[in-house]
Amino acid sequence: MKRALKWIGIVVAVLVVIVLVLPFVINVNSFRPRIESELTNALGRKVTVGNISLSLWSGSLAAENITIADDPSYGHDPFIRASSLNVGVEVMPLVLNKVLHITDLTLSQPQVTLLRDKSGRWNFSTLGSASPTKNGSAPAPTPAAGAGGSKPAPGQKNQPSAPAGTNQTSNNDKDAANPASEQSIQQNLSVGKLDIKDGQVTMADAGSRGKAHVYKNVNVSVKNFSFSSQFPFTLSADLPGGGSAKLDGTAGPINPSDAAATPLQAKIAVKGLDLAASGFVDPSSGIAGIAAFDGQVSSDGTQAKSSGNATAEKLKLSPKGTPAPRSVNLRYDTTYGLQKQTGQIQADVSVAKAAAKLSGTYDLRGDSAVLNSKLNADNMPVDDLEAMLPALGVILPSGSSLQGGTLSADLNITGPVDKLVITGPVKLVNTKLAHFDMGSKLSAISALSGAKSGPDTSIQNFSSTVHVAPSGIQTENINLEIPAIGTLIGNGTISPQNALNYKMTANLSGAVTSGLSQLAGLSGKSASIPFFIQGTASDPKFVPDVKGIVGSQLKNQLGSQIPGGQNGKGVVDAIGGLFGKKKKQ
Repeated sequence: MKRALKWIGIVVAVLVVIVLVLPFVINVNSFRPRIESELTNALGRKVTVGNISLSLWSGSLAAENITIADDPSYGHDPFIRASSLNVGVEVMPLVLNKVLHITDLTLSQPQVTLLRDKSGRWNFSTLGSASPTKNGSAPAPTPAAGAGGSKPAPGQKNQPSAPAGTNQTSNNDKDAANPASEQSIQQNLSVGKLDIKDGQVTMADAGSRGKAHVYKNVNVSVKNFSFSSQFPFTLSADLPGGGSAKLDGTAGPINPSDAAATPLQAKIAVKGLDLAASGFVDPSSGIAGIAAFDGQVSSDGTQAKSSGNATAEKLKLSPKGTPAPRSVNLRYDTTYGLQKQTGQIQADVSVAKAAAKLSGTYDLRGDSAVLNSKLNADNMPVDDLEAMLPALGVILPSGSSLQGGTLSADLNITGPVDKLVITGPVKLVNTKLAHFDMGSKLSAISALSGAKSGPDTSIQNFSSTVHVAPSGIQTENINLEIPAIGTLIGNGTISPQNALNYKMTANLSGAVTSGLSQLAGLSGKSASIPFFIQGTASDPKFVPDVKGIVGSQLKNQLGSQIPGGQNGKGVVDAIGGLFGKKKKQ
């Protein structure tokens, strides 16, 4: 027993000595030209590798200061810089025969720059498709015999060794390492495991001064990587401005003419995307909120499709808006043309029980996404929508709120997302403007008619054609039916500073007309009173249109005779009293 333990100890000691001594005996830097050559040929980009060291404990080579050149048409800065590259190798072929068989690759802390030109083509599109001799990087060196140019091991023929990333035997090395066959190199380049750790990816438009989007803590794990077959992958990253994204699926085979057109299928999950801080939309648009979504994405290399569910919290859609207290949910299906950079979308949008349908197209070719879509909503509960009004920049009179009833709309949404124009008809039915007394704003009307609107204003119907743009809001063909008062019609605008400029006419109901007739010395069953709404959306001011009253409405009704011996001034003073205006003595 003691003798056996002694021999075991000797063997262990010898192995330890081998592990400690061999890294100093084997000149692993002799593999550097070989690694650079085969990666350069496989990627179609000049690859440079710094000092290489060997660790037999982990069975890996460690290379420092890795750079991969960019497509020269996009610039001369490196496409990738990395602090280190760990290359997993089969130890025994390396030790005994000095043959390099790569099992896995780990790229640590790479900095990757992704650039897209005006045609939509990316700088990584040519990866693996262009020979370095064609793109001007460098001619591809011929792989040396054996590994790193060393002599073949005893009993072996003098022939090229297997390309980096292959597990083929030396009998197949000759064909695989033939530098004249670039496609052969790509097809034989395979790695059991490929990892990218703690990377940083910068995405921008080539030649543009627009803001670049930076993704940090990028981690990618790929198994059984090959140019010519499908492989599973997982990708995670921190998003620009906050939040995270994760993709889990399969990709490949690599498209030999355009790597960006490589097919893929994956599940995608995004959490905590800050719309304002991300830089995806112009901050001046006022669009903000925290978004999340889960879905599926697939691409055949030409067209990408995605479907899933998205949620936006604290959403704001206007520069003068405030974050909405309720979440907005979106169930979507979209198709996107990778080369054309345009797509179609169908979506169901909901806020609690209020639901609408969104459909249309989008264009991502410019500095800002351009929409051309329609939003159709039928009988949405006002109580669920009321909380969204501040997010849209819609301001009600101070202290008031909409309660009850339904809202319907059929809107066109067009233009860049930071300068959207929204047009179309809207309609409110059987709602109430709580804590706003329209009767008191029209002063004497309620006293004359005996029909008081009370602390709230009941609205039987409101309809208008709206035009919302960065320059302000226009509302045309307003028809507002208030049972206690009558029907108000007109047109007007709301400026970006919320200043009101409305020209309205009140077609008063029977009870109100009776009181008005007695005050003004009029007779008849109806009356129309023109007036202005000025002030601000939070503090509207109702002002009589004196010129309109004297010059049109009353003149048409009374002719040249004014009953009761009143003159025009008396009529104006009487009508002015309806709006709380004191009569001049």
